Amino acid sequence: MLGLGLLVTAGAQTKPVFGLKAGVNFSRWNVDGGNRDALNSLTGFHVGALGHIHLSNQIALQPEIQYSSQGAENAGNGDKYTMGFVNVPIMLQYMFDNGFRLEAGPYFGLLVSAKDKLNGVNVDSKDDYKSGDAGLGFGLNYLSYSGLGIGGRYNLGLANINEVGAKTTNRVIQLSVFYMLDNNHKAKSR
Repeated sequence: MLGLGLLVTAGAQTKPVFGLKAGVNFSRWNVDGGNRDALNSLTGFHVGALGHIHLSNQIALQPEIQYSSQGAENAGNGDKYTMGFVNVPIMLQYMFDNGFRLEAGPYFGLLVSAKDKLNGVNVDSKDDYKSGDAGLGFGLNYLSYSGLGIGGRYNLGLANINEVGAKTTNRVIQLSVFYMLDNNHKAKSR
């Protein structure tokens, strides 16, 4: 009987709960051999959904899918390089009893659009970039008992996204608001 109770408890911990997430991005490129001051950050947004799976009382896995607008801006002439990715981060989280969560994990991205604004003219530039991105994400979140949460994440791009020039990787700071859709999850554990 005790074994059955433990099995049911373990099964309940692995049942995913879902949520919605949106926020602002502050993105920049890291270009090998480039002048770091030549590029400014570009403000964009992200929006998507998440699943949250308790692996234990304090460890969880949180896969997400999100559309993310990111890129960079030329500091000298104001040219903008805006890219749209569908990103899939897979975060491993350590959950503190007070609602805070530390997270880290890989992300994988698929380029869906790329537009450059050069001298005031918009140009489709998707062929100038590779179709994928990958890197590591590191973050801190807070989930309230109401199911509403806030978070910050730094995405460190490791894959070269540039098809035609020097190696270029993404650097993105994300500030998010999220909402968990499961009432039982909100009431029992943060």
